[in-house]
Amino acid sequence: QVQLVESGGGLVQAGGSLRLSCAASGTRFSDYSVAWFRQAPGKAREFVAAINWNDFGTRYTESAKGRFTISKNNAENTASLQMSSLKPEDTAIYYCAAYSTGRAEWADSWHYWGQGTQVTVSS
Repeated sequence: QVQLVESGGGLVQAGGSLRLSCAASGTRFSDYSVAWFRQAPGKAREFVAAINWNDFGTRYTESAKGRFTISKNNAENTASLQMSSLKPEDTAIYYCAAYSTGRAEWADSWHYWGQGTQVTVSS
């Protein structure tokens, strides 16, 4: 059984940084692409970033480009999202996802999900 557990969320002031981590068990992360999504209150879950399983190619939503960096450590079975220059509009629950069979930007493409970690950015 595949389990994903996110950590690293918290409260940070605008302009600050956070590093989110996603730990996988029950599978080898080396076999999967990984993504981060987020969901703010009253809004749909939205794509943030993804990294390919084989070539480590990355893609980001426009608002994350230049501020967020997604990475993957197959040896440790973890993935991370380094976030800097955080803004109040980044406030959301952040979810790690693995194993995509469709477009990375679509939440429905991803098969495995973590429970999420709260990120709150104060102004």
